[in-house]
Amino acid sequence: MLAPVSSGAQWWRSTPFDFESCADLAEKAKSREEKTAALADCNAKYAGRRKPGGGYTYYDFMQDRTFDIAGPNPTPEEQKKIDEQYTAYLDRQRRNRIAAALMAQQLQPPEAQPKPVQQVSLRSETEKVPIPVASPVKQAARIRAINCARSSFSCEWPRLSQGIDGLKKMFGSSQASQPKQKRS
Repeated sequence: MLAPVSSGAQWWRSTPFDFESCADLAEKAKSREEKTAALADCNAKYAGRRKPGGGYTYYDFMQDRTFDIAGPNPTPEEQKKIDEQYTAYLDRQRRNRIAAALMAQQLQPPEAQPKPVQQVSLRSETEKVPIPVASPVKQAARIRAINCARSSFSCEWPRLSQGIDGLKKMFGSSQASQPKQKRS
């Protein structure tokens, strides 16, 4: 009755503790689909990979770089350092792109280089707004009207013509408002 059960004490050995032990268990799966699913699960659980000399390494594909970590997954402090390195990496990439663009621009002949952009400033409130000027045709007509003798035909004709146009509009609009009769 008090005999120890040896099979119950071995449960901890079958639980994976890192990617490699999890992958070893996945290889024992019966079907190919089960192996693939088990390996995907291992990949999701463990970010780090075991190093040959001990310890773990984490591969950050965004930086195409590896980081040494203490366990099978980065600690919050290790993750913070990885994120800081990624920010620095992005900054270096941005600077390199800007430098390359400037270098390419300097290699172009001067006539092919883009012109510098002029900055446009908004008017201040103290500036005076220019008064609109009439068209040159209207200005010439005003000058002629001032210089014309009242009794000459060339000076009176434009006024007479405007008066006739006004009468046409007045009488023409009353005819347009009446309904037209159908012709049979």
